[in-house]
Amino acid sequence: MPIGSLRPGPLVEQATERLREQILGGQWAVGARLPGEAALAASLGVGRSTVREAVRALSEAGLVKSRQGAGVFVVATEPHEDFGARLRRAAVAEVYEVRAVLEVQAARLAAERRTEEDVAALYSALAARRLAAGLDDAAFVDADIALHAAVVAAAGNPVLTDLFAEFAPVLREALIELVDLLGLRAAGPGTGEAGHAALVSAIASGGAGEAADAVGAELAATLARLRP
Repeated sequence: MPIGSLRPGPLVEQATERLREQILGGQWAVGARLPGEAALAASLGVGRSTVREAVRALSEAGLVKSRQGAGVFVVATEPHEDFGARLRRAAVAEVYEVRAVLEVQAARLAAERRTEEDVAALYSALAARRLAAGLDDAAFVDADIALHAAVVAAAGNPVLTDLFAEFAPVLREALIELVDLLGLRAAGPGTGEAGHAALVSAIASGGAGEAADAVGAELAATLARLRP
């Protein structure tokens, strides 16, 4: 039975959900072997890499298991945990991987190229983020993004600045999801304060390596929590 092609959107998440529905719907019983990557990709209308990531997500949820040389087999029809939450974490993790590529280099360049005006803007954005700790999640996320936007602006690369501006709406959505998923503000409403202060200080003092390390460590720690 054809699975049906997916609509435009986050393809890995959709492919994972579609395959899960087929397993829970009884198309493949426990012990059954899934079709190969090429067949699944054709049925879903996606690339084999998307299918591979979807199968990995199903494996992490405990629904399927890969057996070397034999294929992928259904081992359960109930996931280890709430499947929606797992998919939400996966989507946010993908955004954070892009952040790491973009922002680590932006921080390094900012430390090398910052002007007095850039440094003033960074400290102003840091202060605004501290004040936003007393506000709701959306306002806090907006202040956090404004600080990171100031870091990117200090890198002095218009293409990088435009790229971050295009990325910001997706980042905002992911950050609001992140606060909810991980309960980041439960322990402290100004979560990440020390790391952001260290980032601004490193840029202001011209420490390119320190600035890159500060933002890289923050993003890596979050990714580790998103992908247990």
